[in-house]
Amino acid sequence: MSTPFYVSPQQAMADRAEYARKGIARGRSLVVLQYADGIVFVGENPSRALHKFSEIYDRIGFAAAGKYNEYENLRIGGVRYADLRGYTYDRDDVTARGLANVYAQTLGTIFSSAAEKPYEVELVVAEVGTEPEGDQIYRLPHDGSIVDEHGSVAVGGNAEQISTFLDQRHRDGMSLAEALKLAVQALSREANGNEREIPADRLEVAVLDRTRPQQRKFKRIVGRQLARLLEAEAAASTPTDAPSDAEDGESSDTPTATTDAKGTKGTTDTTDSGGDVE
Repeated sequence: MSTPFYVSPQQAMADRAEYARKGIARGRSLVVLQYADGIVFVGENPSRALHKFSEIYDRIGFAAAGKYNEYENLRIGGVRYADLRGYTYDRDDVTARGLANVYAQTLGTIFSSAAEKPYEVELVVAEVGTEPEGDQIYRLPHDGSIVDEHGSVAVGGNAEQISTFLDQRHRDGMSLAEALKLAVQALSREANGNEREIPADRLEVAVLDRTRPQQRKFKRIVGRQLARLLEAEAAASTPTDAPSDAEDGESSDTPTATTDAKGTKGTTDTTDSGGDVE
Protein backbone atom coordinates (compact mmCIF):
# COMPACT_ATOMS: atom_id res chain seq x y z
CA MET A 1 0.00 0.00 0.00
CA SER A 2 1.38 3.42 -0.95
CA THR A 3 2.21 5.99 1.69
CA PRO A 4 -0.29 8.86 1.78
CA PHE A 5 1.02 12.27 0.73
CA TYR A 6 1.87 14.36 3.80
CA VAL A 7 0.97 18.03 4.12
CA SER A 8 1.86 19.95 7.27
CA PRO A 9 -1.06 21.50 9.18
CA GLN A 10 0.39 24.98 8.66
CA GLN A 11 0.54 24.49 4.89
CA ALA A 12 -2.95 23.01 4.79
CA MET A 13 -4.42 25.99 6.66
CA ALA A 14 -2.51 28.43 4.45
CA ASP A 15 -3.83 26.74 1.31
CA ARG A 16 -7.40 26.82 2.62
CA ALA A 17 -7.09 30.49 3.54
CA GLU A 18 -5.70 31.37 0.11
CA TYR A 19 -8.53 29.46 -1.56
CA ALA A 20 -11.15 31.35 0.44
CA ARG A 21 -9.53 34.76 -0.12
CA LYS A 22 -9.40 34.28 -3.88
CA GLY A 23 -13.07 33.32 -3.93
CA ILE A 24 -14.06 36.40 -1.91
CA ALA A 25 -11.92 38.72 -4.05
CA ARG A 26 -13.83 37.69 -7.18
CA GLY A 27 -17.00 39.23 -5.74
CA ARG A 28 -17.99 42.89 -5.81
CA SER A 29 -16.97 45.05 -2.88
CA LEU A 30 -19.35 46.58 -0.36
CA VAL A 31 -18.90 49.16 2.37
CA VAL A 32 -20.53 49.86 5.71
CA LEU A 33 -20.29 53.37 7.16
CA GLN A 34 -21.43 55.12 10.28
CA TYR A 35 -23.24 58.43 9.79
CA ALA A 36 -24.98 60.85 12.15
CA ASP A 37 -28.29 58.99 12.37
CA GLY A 38 -27.17 55.40 12.02
CA ILE A 39 -25.28 52.98 9.76
CA VAL A 40 -25.48 52.80 5.97
CA PHE A 41 -24.73 49.77 3.77
CA VAL A 42 -23.68 50.44 0.16
CA GLY A 43 -22.68 47.97 -2.52
CA GLU A 44 -22.75 47.44 -6.26
CA ASN A 45 -25.39 44.84 -7.05
CA PRO A 46 -27.12 44.57 -10.45
CA SER A 47 -29.63 42.06 -9.10
CA ARG A 48 -32.88 43.34 -7.58
CA ALA A 49 -33.71 40.00 -5.91
CA LEU A 50 -30.41 38.60 -4.58
CA HIS A 51 -29.56 41.00 -1.79
CA LYS A 52 -26.19 41.55 -0.15
CA PHE A 53 -27.78 43.37 2.81
CA SER A 54 -30.57 42.08 5.02
CA GLU A 55 -32.25 42.62 8.35
CA ILE A 56 -31.51 40.13 11.09
CA TYR A 57 -33.43 41.67 13.99
CA ASP A 58 -34.76 44.98 15.29
CA ARG A 59 -31.49 46.93 15.30
CA ILE A 60 -29.20 44.46 13.57
CA GLY A 61 -28.21 44.35 9.90
CA PHE A 62 -26.24 41.81 7.89
CA ALA A 63 -23.91 42.32 4.92
CA ALA A 64 -21.90 39.73 3.03
CA ALA A 65 -19.51 39.36 0.11
CA GLY A 66 -18.61 36.13 -1.64
CA LYS A 67 -20.70 33.15 -2.74
CA TYR A 68 -24.40 33.90 -2.45
CA ASN A 69 -25.60 30.39 -1.54
CA GLU A 70 -23.10 30.16 1.32
CA TYR A 71 -23.80 33.51 2.96
CA GLU A 72 -27.54 33.09 2.43
CA ASN A 73 -27.41 29.93 4.56
CA LEU A 74 -25.57 31.89 7.24
CA ARG A 75 -28.11 34.71 7.08
CA ILE A 76 -31.03 32.32 7.56
CA GLY A 77 -29.26 30.69 10.49
CA GLY A 78 -28.72 34.11 12.05
CA VAL A 79 -32.39 35.03 11.71
CA ARG A 80 -33.41 31.76 13.38
CA TYR A 81 -30.95 32.32 16.23
CA ALA A 82 -32.19 35.88 16.80
CA ASP A 83 -35.88 34.93 16.70
CA LEU A 84 -35.40 32.03 19.10
CA ARG A 85 -33.33 34.03 21.57
CA GLY A 86 -35.67 37.01 21.47
CA TYR A 87 -38.71 34.78 22.01
CA THR A 88 -37.11 32.70 24.77
CA TYR A 89 -35.58 35.56 26.74
CA ASP A 90 -36.08 39.18 25.70
CA ARG A 91 -35.73 41.22 22.53
CA ASP A 92 -32.93 43.25 24.13
CA ASP A 93 -30.93 40.03 24.59
CA VAL A 94 -30.41 39.78 20.82
CA THR A 95 -27.18 41.68 20.11
CA ALA A 96 -24.73 42.01 17.25
CA ARG A 97 -21.93 40.72 19.47
CA GLY A 98 -23.84 37.54 20.28
CA LEU A 99 -24.71 37.01 16.63
CA ALA A 100 -21.09 37.60 15.60
CA ASN A 101 -19.96 34.94 18.08
CA VAL A 102 -22.39 32.44 16.57
CA TYR A 103 -21.16 33.19 13.05
CA ALA A 104 -17.53 32.99 14.20
CA GLN A 105 -18.08 29.51 15.64
CA THR A 106 -19.75 28.32 12.44
CA LEU A 107 -17.13 29.76 10.09
CA GLY A 108 -14.25 28.56 12.29
CA THR A 109 -15.59 25.01 12.42
CA ILE A 110 -16.03 24.86 8.66
CA PHE A 111 -12.61 26.39 8.00
CA SER A 112 -10.74 23.92 10.23
CA SER A 113 -12.63 20.87 8.99
CA ALA A 114 -10.77 18.81 6.41
CA ALA A 115 -13.99 17.15 5.29
CA GLU A 116 -15.31 20.20 3.40
CA LYS A 117 -13.99 23.29 1.71
CA PRO A 118 -13.94 26.63 3.59
CA TYR A 119 -16.74 29.11 2.98
CA GLU A 120 -15.84 31.78 0.45
CA VAL A 121 -17.60 34.55 2.36
CA GLU A 122 -16.82 37.59 4.45
CA LEU A 123 -19.53 38.98 6.72
CA VAL A 124 -20.37 42.24 8.44
CA VAL A 125 -22.79 42.34 11.38
CA ALA A 126 -23.86 45.82 12.50
CA GLU A 127 -26.09 47.07 15.30
CA VAL A 128 -27.32 50.65 15.64
CA GLY A 129 -27.51 52.14 19.12
CA THR A 130 -29.68 54.87 20.55
CA GLU A 131 -26.61 57.14 20.29
CA PRO A 132 -23.66 57.03 17.86
CA GLU A 133 -21.42 55.80 20.67
CA GLY A 134 -23.57 52.68 20.93
CA ASP A 135 -23.14 51.59 17.29
CA GLN A 136 -21.37 48.27 16.77
CA ILE A 137 -19.80 46.90 13.58
CA TYR A 138 -18.14 43.48 13.42
CA ARG A 139 -16.29 42.03 10.43
CA LEU A 140 -15.98 38.25 10.16
CA PRO A 141 -13.44 36.86 7.66
CA HIS A 142 -13.60 33.35 6.23
CA ASP A 143 -11.63 31.76 9.11
CA GLY A 144 -14.14 32.76 11.81
CA SER A 145 -12.12 35.48 13.49
CA ILE A 146 -13.95 38.63 14.70
CA VAL A 147 -12.71 42.16 14.00
CA ASP A 148 -14.34 45.06 15.83
CA GLU A 149 -14.55 47.94 13.34
CA HIS A 150 -15.23 51.63 13.91
CA GLY A 151 -16.36 54.28 11.43
CA SER A 152 -16.14 52.32 8.20
CA VAL A 153 -15.37 48.87 6.83
CA ALA A 154 -15.06 47.33 3.36
CA VAL A 155 -15.21 43.66 2.35
CA GLY A 156 -14.93 41.73 -0.90
CA GLY A 157 -13.10 42.66 -4.10
CA ASN A 158 -10.32 45.22 -3.55
CA ALA A 159 -11.33 45.79 0.07
CA GLU A 160 -7.86 46.89 1.22
CA GLN A 161 -7.67 49.77 -1.24
CA ILE A 162 -11.23 50.86 -0.46
CA SER A 163 -10.60 50.69 3.29
CA THR A 164 -7.57 52.95 2.94
CA PHE A 165 -9.63 55.45 0.94
CA LEU A 166 -12.41 55.44 3.55
CA ASP A 167 -10.06 55.76 6.52
CA GLN A 168 -8.60 58.94 5.04
CA ARG A 169 -11.96 60.61 4.32
CA HIS A 170 -14.60 59.29 6.70
CA ARG A 171 -15.48 61.50 9.67
CA ASP A 172 -17.96 61.41 12.50
CA GLY A 173 -21.29 63.17 12.14
CA MET A 174 -21.63 62.86 8.37
CA SER A 175 -25.10 63.20 6.88
CA LEU A 176 -26.62 60.28 5.00
CA ALA A 177 -26.05 62.00 1.65
CA GLU A 178 -22.40 62.67 2.51
CA ALA A 179 -21.81 59.09 3.64
CA LEU A 180 -23.52 57.76 0.52
CA LYS A 181 -21.37 59.94 -1.73
CA LEU A 182 -18.19 58.79 0.03
CA ALA A 183 -19.22 55.14 -0.28
CA VAL A 184 -19.92 55.47 -4.01
CA GLN A 185 -16.58 57.23 -4.54
CA ALA A 186 -14.79 54.41 -2.73
CA LEU A 187 -16.56 51.69 -4.71
CA SER A 188 -15.82 53.50 -7.98
CA ARG A 189 -12.07 53.21 -7.49
CA GLU A 190 -10.51 50.30 -9.34
CA ALA A 191 -7.39 48.37 -8.41
CA ASN A 192 -5.34 50.15 -11.12
CA GLY A 193 -6.23 53.57 -9.70
CA ASN A 194 -8.82 54.52 -12.31
CA GLU A 195 -12.36 55.52 -11.46
CA ARG A 196 -15.60 54.39 -13.08
CA GLU A 197 -19.18 55.53 -12.82
CA ILE A 198 -21.69 53.37 -10.97
CA PRO A 199 -25.28 54.23 -11.96
CA ALA A 200 -27.94 54.40 -9.28
CA ASP A 201 -29.79 51.37 -10.64
CA ARG A 202 -26.73 49.20 -9.92
CA LEU A 203 -26.45 50.28 -6.30
CA GLU A 204 -27.93 48.43 -3.34
CA VAL A 205 -28.33 50.74 -0.35
CA ALA A 206 -29.82 50.07 3.08
CA VAL A 207 -29.65 51.81 6.45
CA LEU A 208 -30.08 51.16 10.13
CA ASP A 209 -31.78 54.45 11.05
CA ARG A 210 -31.86 55.17 14.77
CA THR A 211 -34.41 57.99 14.24
CA ARG A 212 -37.14 55.69 12.93
CA PRO A 213 -40.09 55.52 15.36
CA GLN A 214 -40.56 51.83 14.60
CA GLN A 215 -38.83 49.18 16.66
CA ARG A 216 -37.29 47.80 13.47
CA LYS A 217 -34.61 50.23 12.28
CA PHE A 218 -33.62 48.55 8.99
CA LYS A 219 -34.90 49.92 5.70
CA ARG A 220 -33.84 49.85 2.07
CA ILE A 221 -33.25 53.01 0.05
CA VAL A 222 -34.35 52.55 -3.55
CA GLY A 223 -35.82 54.38 -6.50
CA ARG A 224 -36.59 58.06 -6.16
CA GLN A 225 -35.34 58.30 -2.59
CA LEU A 226 -31.91 57.02 -3.63
CA ALA A 227 -31.84 59.32 -6.66
CA ARG A 228 -32.75 62.33 -4.50
CA LEU A 229 -29.93 61.57 -2.04
CA LEU A 230 -27.38 61.25 -4.83
CA GLU A 231 -28.63 64.43 -6.52
CA ALA A 232 -28.73 66.34 -3.25
CA GLU A 233 -25.10 65.60 -2.52
CA ALA A 234 -24.13 66.39 -6.12
CA ALA A 235 -25.89 69.75 -5.85
CA ALA A 236 -24.26 70.47 -2.49
CA SER A 237 -20.81 69.83 -3.95
CA THR A 238 -21.43 72.21 -6.89
CA PRO A 239 -19.82 75.64 -6.34
CA THR A 240 -22.39 78.35 -5.71
CA ASP A 241 -22.43 81.73 -7.45
CA ALA A 242 -20.81 84.71 -5.78
CA PRO A 243 -23.12 86.80 -3.60
CA SER A 244 -24.97 89.56 -5.40
CA ASP A 245 -24.19 93.22 -4.93
CA ALA A 246 -27.46 93.63 -3.05
CA GLU A 247 -26.23 91.25 -0.37
CA ASP A 248 -23.09 93.35 0.04
CA GLY A 249 -25.12 96.51 0.62
CA GLU A 250 -24.43 97.98 -2.84
CA SER A 251 -26.92 99.02 -5.49
CA SER A 252 -28.46 96.21 -7.50
CA ASP A 253 -29.82 95.93 -11.03
CA THR A 254 -33.35 95.15 -9.87
CA PRO A 255 -36.05 97.75 -10.41
CA THR A 256 -36.84 99.95 -7.40
CA ALA A 257 -40.29 101.22 -6.48
CA THR A 258 -40.99 104.98 -6.80
CA THR A 259 -44.02 107.16 -6.20
CA ASP A 260 -45.09 109.78 -8.74
CA ALA A 261 -46.77 113.12 -8.03
CA LYS A 262 -50.22 111.53 -8.03
CA GLY A 263 -49.25 109.05 -5.34
CA THR A 264 -49.26 106.01 -7.65
CA LYS A 265 -46.35 103.61 -7.57
CA GLY A 266 -44.15 103.00 -10.54
CA THR A 267 -40.77 101.42 -11.19
CA THR A 268 -37.45 102.96 -12.06
CA ASP A 269 -34.99 100.71 -13.93
CA THR A 270 -31.49 101.40 -12.67
CA THR A 271 -29.76 99.30 -15.33
CA ASP A 272 -27.55 100.86 -17.97
CA SER A 273 -29.37 101.66 -21.17
CA GLY A 274 -27.03 99.60 -23.25
CA GLY A 275 -26.72 96.61 -20.89
CA ASP A 276 -28.55 93.31 -20.99
CA VAL A 277 -31.43 93.07 -18.58
CA GLU A 278 -31.90 89.67 -17.03
